[in-house]
Amino acid sequence: MMSPLDTSARHESSLHGFDVGLLVLRLAVGLTMAVHGTQKLFGWFGGPGLDASGKFFEMSGYSPGRTMVAIASLSELLGGLGLVLGLLTPLAGAAIFGTMINALAVKWDGGFFAPEGVEYEMVLATAAAALALTGPGRYAIDHFLPVLRAHRLVYGVIALVIGAVAAAVLLLIRN
Repeated sequence: MMSPLDTSARHESSLHGFDVGLLVLRLAVGLTMAVHGTQKLFGWFGGPGLDASGKFFEMSGYSPGRTMVAIASLSELLGGLGLVLGLLTPLAGAAIFGTMINALAVKWDGGFFAPEGVEYEMVLATAAAALALTGPGRYAIDHFLPVLRAHRLVYGVIALVIGAVAAAVLLLIRN
């Protein structure tokens, strides 16, 4: 029986809860984004595919549409898989964060709670940013990589700055 004064066992138990919580969040956000990437890129899971998505991107001011779809889709797919695996988590989160900034810009006129609002994109951007900042937890490939084993807040901040700058560049060249 654990003594009420034995904080090491309680601390270990809370760490496992923290790690499981991060794993659940990584799986939910990562799989959602990976599927969205394959919908646009390959037309899988009932998605529109590259050509139809390219036309939508052109109408939204991103030209050339097919190239911009490829960038967005690969960011979603690779960022999503990175989150699922817990591989290069700060960069994976930043890829999704940057992509969602552009998605927010496209849908911003719809408002927040409107039927075509931005709350979905806002939640995904926030969750991706949170994962970039916290790291993946112990149940991740990053945990076994010497450089990323001890996640540092600075890794997440740098990655998010890179994601935000990339998103801003795309917004600036948007027609």
